[in-house]
Amino acid sequence: MSELSQLSPQPLWDIFAKVCSIPHPSYHEEALAQYILGWAKEQGFWAERDEVGNILIRKPATAGLENLKPVALQAHLDMVPQKNNDTVHDFTKDPIQPWIDGEWVKARGTTLGADNGIGLSSALAVLADKNVEHGPLEVLLTMTEETGMAGAFGLQPNWLQADILINTDSEEEGEIYMGCAGGIDFTATLPIDREAVPEGFAHIQLSLKGLKGGHSGCDIHVGLGNANKLLARFLFTQAKALDLRLVDFTGGTLRNAIPREATATLAVPADRLDVLKSQALHYLETLKSELALKEKNINLVVENVAASGPALTAASRDAFIALLNSTPNGVIRNSDVVKGVVETSLNVGVVAIRENEAVINSLIRSLIDSGKEYVVETLTALAELAGATARAKGSYPGWQPDATSPVMALVGETYKKLFGRTPNIQVIHAGLECGLFKKPYPDMDMVSIGPTITGPHSPDEQVHIASVGLYWQLLTALLKAIPAK
Repeated sequence: MSELSQLSPQPLWDIFAKVCSIPHPSYHEEALAQYILGWAKEQGFWAERDEVGNILIRKPATAGLENLKPVALQAHLDMVPQKNNDTVHDFTKDPIQPWIDGEWVKARGTTLGADNGIGLSSALAVLADKNVEHGPLEVLLTMTEETGMAGAFGLQPNWLQADILINTDSEEEGEIYMGCAGGIDFTATLPIDREAVPEGFAHIQLSLKGLKGGHSGCDIHVGLGNANKLLARFLFTQAKALDLRLVDFTGGTLRNAIPREATATLAVPADRLDVLKSQALHYLETLKSELALKEKNINLVVENVAASGPALTAASRDAFIALLNSTPNGVIRNSDVVKGVVETSLNVGVVAIRENEAVINSLIRSLIDSGKEYVVETLTALAELAGATARAKGSYPGWQPDATSPVMALVGETYKKLFGRTPNIQVIHAGLECGLFKKPYPDMDMVSIGPTITGPHSPDEQVHIASVGLYWQLLTALLKAIPAK
């Protein structure tokens, strides 16, 4: 029996423990999808999948509540796979290992997948729990939300029967979300030339590590370090001065996770190796001073390595380092309309050098389309200056706030009755699927709620146990309070 079985509400936590036991990173959700389909059919529910793999399950209304407006509970099937450097874990094969740490549930060395596993589990728990009263109910589970929202993009009109959609992908109990940022992926690809490393050079690996990482939407404004940018900054000041030959650079693993580690493979004139080590130590002290409150475990490590092939020419090296160092990162502008919310940002998420090209991948987010366009134009101009090609793709819309939404007002009233306090009405800078759902279902009334999850998209991810109980209370009370058609 899972350690989580002792927690309340038990059906939700038992289902979440099962979800954790089935690997489900983006693009590898099929085993979880098949399990849920089988489970739904065992329970006697109508269930089917669409062409892109989304799952829809229907449960009839509780006796006497058949006249309520039909509701869809929505979550996504996939999770973000991130692990600590010293953790051995294959996300496509190994189960997540949740454990209880005081008031929180965490995972051992990896992301927990509470984003959006708790929301998914709550939807299935509503289906399973005969004590929850509700009108006609649907549960929509979408594919690969974390890596481009493929399921939401592929959702067809006339499949859902619901008038109201409750998205369960928010991450702060006591807040109701009525809007979110849209996004677009941007890739700069720089052609590079290589040449042999001269004799008399020492080969080293320079690794910036120990950063917290985090969600490139929810955490972009809190001042966390971006490993790609911090390592590029050091190389920009030292590469020419010390005649460093750049063999390789790799940093980050996902465009929607703030990168925690970056590594450069270098060749340095043997008589300047001690100078490089000294400069690295000095730079580390600078970073510790600048990021003292946010990044307590930051480290910059210099290690000797075996020679590993040709290096970039000086011209290619300088173009790559200048492009990465000058690429903006973080908050571009705060919203004038929604106080305290980021309007436009970007995350320099994944950087890699291949045999004959260097690639910089960023995720741009904005509450307004023109904000996305502005950052795309800025990055395109930088790419052109560096001699790189620019490509923007995978644009998805934001979810425009609707201050007159009846379901949003109902959530607020229900919350206040239950807990005696007024929830915050918010717009989130992260991407939710609601903006995409509005295309096939323009008249559907939507709202997003969830428990408190901190550190999503990083191995520090944790979910607050008590907040899950409050979220469950709100969700089940809300389903009973839905008005008649």
